[in-house]
Amino acid sequence: MHSMSRSHIGLIFYLFLRASMLQKKRAVLTVAAIAWGTVAILLLLAFGEGLKNQFNKGRKGMGENIAVIWPGETSKPWKGLPAGRPIRPVADDISYIRARIQGDTEVIGEINQFGVTLSNGRRNISGNVTGTTYEYRDMRNNHAQSGGRFLDPMDEVKKRRVAFIGDKTAEDIFSPEPPTEKSFLSTGPVRNIVWGENSPVGKTLYINDTPYTIIGILQHKIQMGSYKSPDERGVTIPMNTFIAQFGDQQLSNFVLHVKQPDQMKDAVQRFREILGARYQFDPEDPKVVSIWDTVKSSKMMSNFTLGIQLFLGIIGSLTLFIGGIGVANIMYAVVKEKTREIGIQMALGARRSWITGPFILQGLVFTMLGGAWGMVISIILVILLGLLPLEKNQAMQFLGKPTLSWQIGFATAAILGLIGILAGYFPARRAASVDPAETLRYE
Repeated sequence: MHSMSRSHIGLIFYLFLRASMLQKKRAVLTVAAIAWGTVAILLLLAFGEGLKNQFNKGRKGMGENIAVIWPGETSKPWKGLPAGRPIRPVADDISYIRARIQGDTEVIGEINQFGVTLSNGRRNISGNVTGTTYEYRDMRNNHAQSGGRFLDPMDEVKKRRVAFIGDKTAEDIFSPEPPTEKSFLSTGPVRNIVWGENSPVGKTLYINDTPYTIIGILQHKIQMGSYKSPDERGVTIPMNTFIAQFGDQQLSNFVLHVKQPDQMKDAVQRFREILGARYQFDPEDPKVVSIWDTVKSSKMMSNFTLGIQLFLGIIGSLTLFIGGIGVANIMYAVVKEKTREIGIQMALGARRSWITGPFILQGLVFTMLGGAWGMVISIILVILLGLLPLEKNQAMQFLGKPTLSWQIGFATAAILGLIGILAGYFPARRAASVDPAETLRYE
């Protein structure tokens, strides 16, 4: 039984190879069409994956699993108190909320001052200064370049005049020449200076003529969201130092951080209840605080990028299916040319599988061979595009580097297999339905 099966398979392969040798030119054109379609779908999906990764980087640049909360004013009367009362939390409220909030929720506060004069004694710019605590680094993804650091707890306790500055602020103030080229994703220059011995770390930055020691420069990051100026343009100092210089204890906003996205809703509700008890307002008052929940916006962004990927995948698949139609048309032409030969084979007792097998195999092999060539070409193109530096190309900085993943490879292989089977199946079915008697009269 097994030997018979092997002989049948061997016969099918023999018939397939003989047909392929007789159709060399047609085979080459078929393989080329499938290869072109494969390149199209792989490149489109690779760019879609790169765009998704770049969006995710930009989204995480501001921080992950955070909510930014701004105080407002009441819109409802509460326990005898009128509506329209402004809610103005101060720095001391941070420790009050931290002591009462539950779970793994972290809370920090910020005080922002805009239009502050920043200077190194020779060059002046106007910028944003933020007073906050050391937890800000991890919550807002503000990490220092090599050789520097962010704020630490002792900076706060001792009210040190130390400053952590954005990388673009450092370039604007301390670079030999002011930058001219702008980035598509940020307000700063495309280039990133390697400071070396000329690093601003340890030098003096004057904030409204008050000297501060620079302790760190922001590690360059992509930030696609901001609720003040981008971090690359800001200056961060200890909150107690900020209050001592500017005399302002009123918080501009709070930032909440949770470990898991599904914890955010409960954390925000608990925050409302704690602040409501502190300032006597209804926790359900919709206007007493404004909230930017990045967990929600992240879901929207994920759905958006998924939609782009599906759209690009559909376009690429249609291109590949057009190549598959070309394979099927060639198979139909082969069936038409071999109608008389097929009829004779069937009249002599050829099995149905001997007729259909070579056609299905031919369609599948041509498709897979073209797909393999297309994958090789696509991988080479993706590697070459990946060598392009993002910092010097605005379009690539926005799109990100095209990326091939195993999911993309699996999906493409599945589509190729389906096209190959369909391209061979229908012509094979037509070949097997030939009436031997009719074929003898076929010209």
